[in-house]
Amino acid sequence: MNWFVSALITGAVAFSATNIDDIVFLTIFFSQTPERWRVVLGQYLGFTVLVLVSLIGFFGGQILPHQWLRLFGVAPIAIGIKKLFAKHGDHIQGASTGTLDVATVTFVNGADNIGIYAPLFAISDVPRVMVLVAVLYVLLAAWCVAGYLIHRQKAVAYTLQRWGHWIVPVVLIVLGIYILLN
Repeated sequence: MNWFVSALITGAVAFSATNIDDIVFLTIFFSQTPERWRVVLGQYLGFTVLVLVSLIGFFGGQILPHQWLRLFGVAPIAIGIKKLFAKHGDHIQGASTGTLDVATVTFVNGADNIGIYAPLFAISDVPRVMVLVAVLYVLLAAWCVAGYLIHRQKAVAYTLQRWGHWIVPVVLIVLGIYILLN
């Protein structure tokens, strides 16, 4: 069962690395609508599309030699480096809060999700992918709850907005190194 614990931890790290910036969007969306279910549904719709696109990596992993798959670790490292040098302070202001709006923002903001999940799925077997996907969806529910609660705590929201741009790239780079070494 060591692979199971490893998959749980890897899924949690991958989710955290790719969704820290989403907490800002969730916080903003929750603060703009009394219909919280629209935000949650939109988040799940957008995230599901990201997971489906990322599963292409799993199928590629069944065809390509494993030695080559480790090279996919370059993608999260590149994304992390790009995020280190990206402009900060871009916020969604006056954004719409319909279900499709939230789903669109989730998907459009999900290039890093695909860049991480696809190679992670590619180096995994079927049971591991099932655990990884389950972890991602459980944590997505927790993320929705956190986003809702954060929008009520302005000091926490401010801290994430201020330091999240440093935390995300570092975690992405570490995750990319993990993929390269495994």
